[in-house]
Amino acid sequence: MIPAVSFRMRYVGAAAAMSLEQKTTFALVIFLFVFLLILIVRCFRILLDPYRSMPTSTWADGLDGLEKGQFDYTLA
Repeated sequence: MIPAVSFRMRYVGAAAAMSLEQKTTFALVIFLFVFLLILIVRCFRILLDPYRSMPTSTWADGLDGLEKGQFDYTLA
């Protein structure tokens, strides 16, 4: 028998022999690895260009004429 075909048959047989709990665990582990990879890529992008992820507006942009630090009310 050809080794590649033999390996494929064993792999299919092993996958069919897995229980539902094993398949669920395997799927969860794969999902976690994909999530980890996405987080690693995001962190490296932030490290390479940290200012791109910062918002351009500040907290004082929406105050409409008030000076920074002033409010409509004061504490007495």
